[in-house]
Amino acid sequence: MTQRVDLSTVMDRISIDAVITGYAVAVDDGEWADYRALFAPDGRADYRTAGGIEGPASEVAQWLSQTMLLFPVRQHLIVNRRLDLQDLGGYPGDGARVQADYMNPMRLGNDAEGAGSGTDEARPTAPNFVSGGRYAFELVRTEGGWRIRGVTVHEKWRSMTGALAAD
Repeated sequence: MTQRVDLSTVMDRISIDAVITGYAVAVDDGEWADYRALFAPDGRADYRTAGGIEGPASEVAQWLSQTMLLFPVRQHLIVNRRLDLQDLGGYPGDGARVQADYMNPMRLGNDAEGAGSGTDEARPTAPNFVSGGRYAFELVRTEGGWRIRGVTVHEKWRSMTGALAAD
């Protein structure tokens, strides 16, 4: 393998990592246009194991934009990323798969535990909903760079406290 191919592979890995990080940031920050832009035109997302929907990324972004209003405090942590680039006889192809674990703490915005003085400073920020599992990403190289063709959430566990646990 030549140094040029090695450098290309490193650049692909860095670019794919940026897409995965961008995914988490877009969801956490509620940047739904950014979320949609991370997907290929035929991109799909599947959140069914976490109680969500499956469909084209634009439809899922719309669903997320409404669902995440319940949780104004959220932070995805995506770790243990295993990246497999398509190999075309020693040369990188235009496809990749990423398996990555996640932990997702969130907090309800109107949780009764947060009621009190009415100020944000008095409101607890500790999560009252935490889930964890594994993402399976399928990516494709496009003219605009690497994009998500599909992402599937495999939720493995969840924990709820406060008002959520009482329901």
